[in-house]
Amino acid sequence: MPNNSSGNSNTPSNVSAADASATAIELRHVSYNLPNGRSLLHDLSLTVKNGETLVLLGRSGAGKSTALKLINRMLELSGGEIRVEGKSTIDWDPIALRRHIGYVIQEIGLFPHYTVEQNISLVPRLEKWPEDRTRARVAELMKLVGLEPAKFLHRHPHELSGGQRQRIGIARALAADPPILLLDEPFGALDPLTRGELQREFQELEQLIRKTIVLVTHHVGEALLLGSRIGVIEAGALVGLYTPKEFLAAKEPVAAGYVANLRMYPNEEGDL
Repeated sequence: MPNNSSGNSNTPSNVSAADASATAIELRHVSYNLPNGRSLLHDLSLTVKNGETLVLLGRSGAGKSTALKLINRMLELSGGEIRVEGKSTIDWDPIALRRHIGYVIQEIGLFPHYTVEQNISLVPRLEKWPEDRTRARVAELMKLVGLEPAKFLHRHPHELSGGQRQRIGIARALAADPPILLLDEPFGALDPLTRGELQREFQELEQLIRKTIVLVTHHVGEALLLGSRIGVIEAGALVGLYTPKEFLAAKEPVAAGYVANLRMYPNEEGDL
């Protein structure tokens, strides 16, 4: 599929066989309505290419988190179609789909009564990995996210700082080596210094793990730092899809507004 990054969504009807093989996730005219009929997403179409980090940028309530939950079927579509690795999500077993996709949320969601080791190893154990393979994977991931296994494995979440808990959340999402990673405001609850540290660490991690990543944020500097492309969502609709360079030069009013705010408050969002 052509990379339409000039401010319009990709057009799924024009997908060639070669382009389809390079597509990890595809949203085709997706909509989602609440039971009261209120629309949270409407006619959302975009693709996520294998190995890229697509950032969904938008204000609170724009529909970004809803899009993530539709991808892994935590919510069910009201209309349209989502395909993961060429297969409609309704044709996936929901449990198999979720285990195929790592998921990190702002609140982290660690089980408080589990140790760090038990939290990270949850999905490998559900998948009945051999014990030695599971232990080796946990130790590998602890080192990958910058935490010494001997020091942290047997701690509980309440014994960790916010940044440490977020690192464990990322490690848990990666535990079964899923090809796709969804991150919903993963650094949003952290203080600015810790957030900056984790953003830089995650930027390095992106190069190491080589996953397909969809990251939701309302933080413009984060989108520019981590995204290979940035999709701007406003009121449930995709209003632009850009490379970081294109985003900074965007004329579309919503994207241009983000850039203007970034330049007005560079210390808040990242120095231009």
